[in-house]
Amino acid sequence: MSTRFALATAAGLLLVQPAFAHHPTAISGAGGAGPLNTISATTLDKGQSAFGAVYEFINFGGLSDAALVAGAQLSGTHDHSIKTIESVALTYAYGVTTDLTVSVRLPWIRRTGIREAEIEDPAEPPEIFNRGDNSGIGDLTLLSQYRFYNDRATRTEAAVLLGVKAPTGVTDRRNNQGEVFDAEFQPGSGSWDGLFGLAYTKRFGQWSFDANVLYMLVTNGTQDTDLGDRVLYNAAISYRLTRDASAIAPMKLGALPDPMWHGGPGAHQHSHAHEEAPAGPAWDLVLELNGEWHAKEVQAGVKDPNSGGNTLYLAPGVRYSKDNWSSFVSVGFPIVNDLNGIQSEPDIRIVTGLSVTF
Repeated sequence: MSTRFALATAAGLLLVQPAFAHHPTAISGAGGAGPLNTISATTLDKGQSAFGAVYEFINFGGLSDAALVAGAQLSGTHDHSIKTIESVALTYAYGVTTDLTVSVRLPWIRRTGIREAEIEDPAEPPEIFNRGDNSGIGDLTLLSQYRFYNDRATRTEAAVLLGVKAPTGVTDRRNNQGEVFDAEFQPGSGSWDGLFGLAYTKRFGQWSFDANVLYMLVTNGTQDTDLGDRVLYNAAISYRLTRDASAIAPMKLGALPDPMWHGGPGAHQHSHAHEEAPAGPAWDLVLELNGEWHAKEVQAGVKDPNSGGNTLYLAPGVRYSKDNWSSFVSVGFPIVNDLNGIQSEPDIRIVTGLSVTF
């Protein structure tokens, strides 16, 4: 396996998460023709490590005062709007065996432009409040990837994904009025969540097709709030432009999850990373579909009608790789915004990052 392939595989478990409402996606990229936000089935070599840093920015269209008031009247309590979400996540992945890779991800999250319509007197119309911004350390995610199928003849791989999200993030941020932000706006969730999924990879020539599905089982967290289960589903097609000796080397990239919307992813291989000199820099073109279905938020046993739904991004991207370093950028445009009730809808998502294997 070449150094460039190792770089690619590293990304597979470096990060994750698409985004549903108000927690970031945090996706990663690395070298080799392969996905940026989708989790591939390829694993790191035994004893190999990868480190990455990823920045994500999501811009929302926001809601007018009239829409906020209507949402509050619909739910009978309150509704909110948000302007932007951004996050910076650090990730580390390690190859326990040639078929088992484990990774950890820790994000820092910032939200801006939080506004809310709240009913204080049932006899009066809802009032609009500017709640302000907040930021802080988010929840730590641990993800393992076990490759149970690896057919070298057909260049086909399949892997199972298992993980957990620990409540390490802060949950005490306060708004402009001195009140604690609702659970969905806190950097951390306060809940222990399980992750279960599958990943598939098929390579042909300089092309790679990757797909994955990841289910997030969310439990009750801070403020007696269940932010809602979610299903992350992704597919990607990638092409390596460079036609050198490493052009057909397998690649891999993936993600670790963390909600982003309303409440919130067989045979032994010998590594030649130190034996093969890379033939030069490489460019990869990637086109992905990144989707997330999200269940409604439940607080103290009451469902929020203005939460949950389904969002699907069309995300073109590009990756540059040289030696054991790789950088990438992905720009997502929502082609489906099927959200329940009245919610802020994203209009663009930008993810960029840098990774290295050693």
